[in-house]
Amino acid sequence: MKPVPIPFASHSDCNFGPGATVPVHISPVSRIFFPGEPVARAPPGLLSENNYMAIKAAVSVEEYLRMSFSGLDCEYRDGEIVERTLPDYPHSRTQAKLIAFFHRLEQSLPLYVCPELRLKVTATRFMIPDVAVFSPEQPASAIPENPPLIAIEILSPDDRLTEVREKLEEYRRWGVPHVWLVDPHSRRLYVCTAGLSEVLSFHVPEFELQIHPADIFV
Repeated sequence: MKPVPIPFASHSDCNFGPGATVPVHISPVSRIFFPGEPVARAPPGLLSENNYMAIKAAVSVEEYLRMSFSGLDCEYRDGEIVERTLPDYPHSRTQAKLIAFFHRLEQSLPLYVCPELRLKVTATRFMIPDVAVFSPEQPASAIPENPPLIAIEILSPDDRLTEVREKLEEYRRWGVPHVWLVDPHSRRLYVCTAGLSEVLSFHVPEFELQIHPADIFV
């Protein structure tokens, strides 16, 4: 997960000046910003010839919510578009197995499983877990603002563990009761409580559910 860079080749590309708009546009191929549509207007006098390179162009929440991305959806953190790592086959199969597991339970339990759903964690942060499970009711809005019962991240080869840990901790601070990490390559399970701990199975005490590796891994 890396913040998408916003390069400016020259002063003429940026066109900065008092009251200038900061033009950004997301490329569907490389997912970097290029001059294009205006997003945010700088206060008069803020952007000058001497400091325009030091000013970071931010994407507004409204602009992010209107964006569509080629491939994986992107997250949003305090004005930055954050790209997610591409899944490989073990990641995708594990995600499919988790979705199928909870989907079967929906017939008898108030559980609602959603893959890769944008969640509004704060006013300026939108995160996308690989799998989210809501209970006892379905989300009331298209972009849920209330924590799910379970948030699950699945490791991809290009994931940085430090960044994944930070994301898991943020789910916990938001109020998600069960925050899980699945490593399909080593076939290991982790829960995020006071730090990250390896477990032999996942447990959902609200419904006396036990999820074993055989339920998840191919």
